Amino acid sequence: MGKVDFILEELVTANRILANEGIVDSFGHVSARHPEQSDNYLLSRARAPERIESDDIVAYRLDGSAVDDRGRAPYLERFIHGAIYEARPDVHAVVHNHSPSVIPFGVTGKKLKPLLHMCASCGHEVPVWDSQDKFGDTTLLVSDMAMGRDLARYLGSRPTTLMRGHGATVVGRSVRHAVFVSVYLEVSAKLQMQAMALGEIKFLTPGEVDQITARVNDYTLNRAWENWARRAGRQMQEDSGKGAGA
Repeated sequence: MGKVDFILEELVTANRILANEGIVDSFGHVSARHPEQSDNYLLSRARAPERIESDDIVAYRLDGSAVDDRGRAPYLERFIHGAIYEARPDVHAVVHNHSPSVIPFGVTGKKLKPLLHMCASCGHEVPVWDSQDKFGDTTLLVSDMAMGRDLARYLGSRPTTLMRGHGATVVGRSVRHAVFVSVYLEVSAKLQMQAMALGEIKFLTPGEVDQITARVNDYTLNRAWENWARRAGRQMQEDSGKGAGA
């Protein structure tokens, strides 16, 4: 299997996993940097994640224009993906979702921080990008490159950011990595809300976060991916280093 075919199948599986794990519903999307053309990325046409097949996936330039869309409607918020790939050469996959448990942390001023070792990959704490700060009253959708670049600047070198009243954006070194962080971002938010009801929380220290994150290797990612893929009715591909950022 070639690099592009590998990534296409990874993206189909990623969409199914994110839908099955409740990270996306009818909305949300996941992309991968093109493994052979780093100034392009691969993203489905506008379709519910659970329904996506490999033929739905389109190559886009970083500015959001399709290489060949074959007349298929794109996601409006594809600019999230292009702007991040433009700003972050280390990123090879991007997930945008409306994961339900993260939403309260984007609107209350309560910082989302990891308290469970499996959630350390979310970062020391998760910032909140507010589109209103620069763009005023909008639909809250990232509908052009100006908004995408502002989001990318705010994300900086972090693995994730919340988006006020909207959801979250997560990046990774591979599709499997971005899905892993996305799933555990939701877990982290849910656990923190539960813990807040009990009393004061002892969060992971920055040093603990750094050490745990450094141990998230291919073995860790593949172990989770196999489980989630099977639950979503997909077979796991052998990760032989052919995928972008593998």
